Amino acid sequence: MKKKSAKKVYTLADLQSWTEASREVDPPIRLGVFGDPVAHSLSPEIQNAALKACQIDIQFARFHIRPEELGSAIALLSKLDFVGANLTVPHKIAALGFVDELDDEAKQIGAVNTIAVRDGKLIGFNTDGVGFTRAIRNEFSVDLRDLRVMLLGAGGAARAIAMQCAQSNCERLVIVSRNFDKAKQLVAELHPRFAGPRVLGPVARLEAVPWENKALQFQLGNIDLVVNATPLGLNSNDAAPLPQELLAPHLMIYDTVYTRGRTPLLVAADEAGARGANGLSMLLHQGARSFEIWFGREAPLDVMRAALPL
Repeated sequence: MKKKSAKKVYTLADLQSWTEASREVDPPIRLGVFGDPVAHSLSPEIQNAALKACQIDIQFARFHIRPEELGSAIALLSKLDFVGANLTVPHKIAALGFVDELDDEAKQIGAVNTIAVRDGKLIGFNTDGVGFTRAIRNEFSVDLRDLRVMLLGAGGAARAIAMQCAQSNCERLVIVSRNFDKAKQLVAELHPRFAGPRVLGPVARLEAVPWENKALQFQLGNIDLVVNATPLGLNSNDAAPLPQELLAPHLMIYDTVYTRGRTPLLVAADEAGARGANGLSMLLHQGARSFEIWFGREAPLDVMRAALPL
């Protein structure tokens, strides 16, 4: 019988008729990433390279799962003998309601990006925070504790990054969101962790700021690292989250979005003379941690790194 290659993207309908949809696919698909959109995801490249290197005879695939389909898709993981799954935009917060248990980090962050199936139970984890910390150290040769950070966004990835900044006792954290109430809510949750004074001058260690150029321009003078944790940049017609005229050469710009080319934010950073990096390094490190959760062994990081596009 001829082996069949995995499809580029599967759907909930495929999962619901998985025996037929995955018939003759070899090795069998037992891991995946759920997202909307998801076709751009490079998680299969790095995870399949790791699986092959470790001689684990399964595959990792993409699943286009819409928000209203998420509960049904997650419920099928254990029924179909999956090892687990990753979750990307926009599912990380919603997934909290569809797992059986949460590890401490996912519970604290309030978002899930990794699910492991253990004895039929769905356990939710979050590897974004550790992935972000390692990515910043690798890209800019600096630790979070020494930085004043502006975080764009207040969704699932942003929550993990904000919590990691708090755990690292960073110098300063400013949270910016189109939904100002969500930014203020996240600041309220983090406030006890920023009680100690570390920054001198006219700015607070922790604050929420409206997404308005005048307010952002003032804040950016007291910031070292700007992090885009919104989906802006995934689509080719997206504008940069921050215009080039607000950026300055002293800034480090980290865009958690990654595309085949430069994201609009990184183009703006280049034009402003600022250092920039995309989300591939975070994807690598959070993916390695997910692999360790699924298989209880060290991830082959060099193999996973080599599978990423240059």
